[in-house]
Amino acid sequence: MSLGWTPIADEAERAARVLHPDKHGMPRPVGRRVMGVANQKGGVGKTTSTVNVAAALAVHGVRVLVVDLDPQGNASTALGVEHRTGTPSVYEVMLGEIPLEEAAVVSTASPNLLCVPATIDLAGAEIELVSMVARESRLSQALNEESLSRLDVDYVLIDCPPSLGLLTVNALVAASEVLIPIQCEYYALEGLGQLLSNIDLVRSHLNTSLHVSTILLTMYDGRTKLADQVTSEVRQHFGPTVLRTVIPRSVKVSEAPGYSQTVLAYDPGSRGALSYVDAAREIAEHGASGSYRGDAAAGGR
Repeated sequence: MSLGWTPIADEAERAARVLHPDKHGMPRPVGRRVMGVANQKGGVGKTTSTVNVAAALAVHGVRVLVVDLDPQGNASTALGVEHRTGTPSVYEVMLGEIPLEEAAVVSTASPNLLCVPATIDLAGAEIELVSMVARESRLSQALNEESLSRLDVDYVLIDCPPSLGLLTVNALVAASEVLIPIQCEYYALEGLGQLLSNIDLVRSHLNTSLHVSTILLTMYDGRTKLADQVTSEVRQHFGPTVLRTVIPRSVKVSEAPGYSQTVLAYDPGSRGALSYVDAAREIAEHGASGSYRGDAAAGGR
């Protein structure tokens, strides 16, 4: 530790790395990555991880599209995107009423970050989709290569609702990868088996390229032995699929959505912001090397 070190100076240096990313740019992937962020268990940091990983990638020079597939619209809120009733949204996109580009808007978090918002109309979409032809593939058809190329995005992150219904199935059919946030708490692995079974079903019948490429441990509290036990168990079970970076339990991360911001914008010097930047960098490096591809990620299932 140098004589000039202080906690404030340390936080300022960390904030500078987030706010002035030009010297710390992240690599673009070898091919466009479409990732569904899924976990039917609520409160695991799914939406929080979606928006903060997306923002971290975007501010470091990578083009990202977030598709908010949760009727609550929390991802849209955190990214500063309008999602009142009547706003062009993922609902109209899935029904085929408007093209993807018409619903995608630039987030206040970064010019490199686009978001297709969710309105409350999406709550009734599952019922409407039931009678439609190719109901499981509506989102996949909307996220076609032509539309994504026009938007010029490197990553598509689909924020799934906390359920295993038709909306989540649409996300799994549209994606080639799944990112699963798992909280470092007692019930962390509860219900995970059902999610993995559903992923296997979708891969068998609807999307042969789908695989779990990334697992992110969230809400880590270093003061508890339990957090270390859960972390160890998840790493032992899923191996290199689990990111080295762990997201700490953080008040700043929880507060940020209340200000329609990501934690990177709300408090860039916080441990939460820096952790999401580190997680995004890992994802970007895997993308640049191509190591995210294939079924290696399925190990341990």
